[in-house]
Amino acid sequence: MVTVSPATLKRQIAEVYRAWGMPEDHVHTTVELMVEADLRGIDSHGIGMLPQYEQYRRQGRLNVQPDIMVVKEGPTFVLIDADHGLGHPPAEMAMRAAIAKCEDCGVGFAVVRNSNHYGAAGVYSTMALERGLIGLSVTGTSQRAVVPTFAREPMFSTNPIAFAAPAATHDPFSLDMATSTVAVGKLQIARRAGKPLPTGWAVDATGAPEHDAAAAVASTPKRMTPVGGSRALGSHKGYGLAMMVEILSSVLSGSYVGGRDLATLETGKYINVGNFFLALDPAFFRGEPAAFTADMDKLIDWLQGTQPVDAAQPVLVAGDPEHASRRRRLVEGIPMTDTLLEEVRQVARGCNAPFLLEG
Repeated sequence: MVTVSPATLKRQIAEVYRAWGMPEDHVHTTVELMVEADLRGIDSHGIGMLPQYEQYRRQGRLNVQPDIMVVKEGPTFVLIDADHGLGHPPAEMAMRAAIAKCEDCGVGFAVVRNSNHYGAAGVYSTMALERGLIGLSVTGTSQRAVVPTFAREPMFSTNPIAFAAPAATHDPFSLDMATSTVAVGKLQIARRAGKPLPTGWAVDATGAPEHDAAAAVASTPKRMTPVGGSRALGSHKGYGLAMMVEILSSVLSGSYVGGRDLATLETGKYINVGNFFLALDPAFFRGEPAAFTADMDKLIDWLQGTQPVDAAQPVLVAGDPEHASRRRRLVEGIPMTDTLLEEVRQVARGCNAPFLLEG
């Protein structure tokens, strides 16, 4: 395990993207959002995704010089075509547009089509907090990896939901969750660390629990469970949430579902991921922004003050671990396993980018 400063990590990712020929403004946006995920402790969606993005590029499934454009817009909504580029720049553009429309109308929506993996959903929902707004970000993703309740084969992907709401003096509420029991990247983290998978994270081709992280990652397709893990523990709820995300992100935008075109049920050259974003102004309902954030403080106080089972582990609300991780990692740096370090080295070598993480 090594620890890398956020600034060094940003320089490393930027060097790779420049070597790919990505436009400089896209480089800046993507690097900032990827490292923000790492700072928050979402290690599965920061630099850990770089080897996967390199694979997409080599397969011709990623346009490194996309022409991102607004297709349609109205007073409260915007539709953006990402032209098959990496998902971070069009997603950032969409969330900013939703925020701007919200400030004019009290609510703003944005939909993105023809995109790619966009990193951590929570880095977009929390953009709304900068303006005192509520933010929502959901996305389809690029591969069939999650097995519906009662099924043996995966039909959709991890379909995350991110929701953020501002508070007055407390850290904001920030939920960022996959609708699978864990994100695909968590399997990679376990593989890199040589750890077994807990029961309920993934299944094998027979539907039995899979504990071998390397086997789960190598499985084609992957077979992960919806939130709940099993029908007895409520996996039908995770399955339903995943379909809700798929409808808002993929069906609404005309994008692929689990990597498949719904019209033909076939896969294509490009991944065609869809995203959905929402910004909502609480002042429209409360009349005064401070009224909402004051009540958010009271709600957070109430929950965090709940009697814990173990005094050493207080009750948390969504976002608490990420806020703590960000404060710590800004000072201490971002940890990387030796396996990930070597994978990034190979990515840099493959595109003739300098490797800056030595030592």
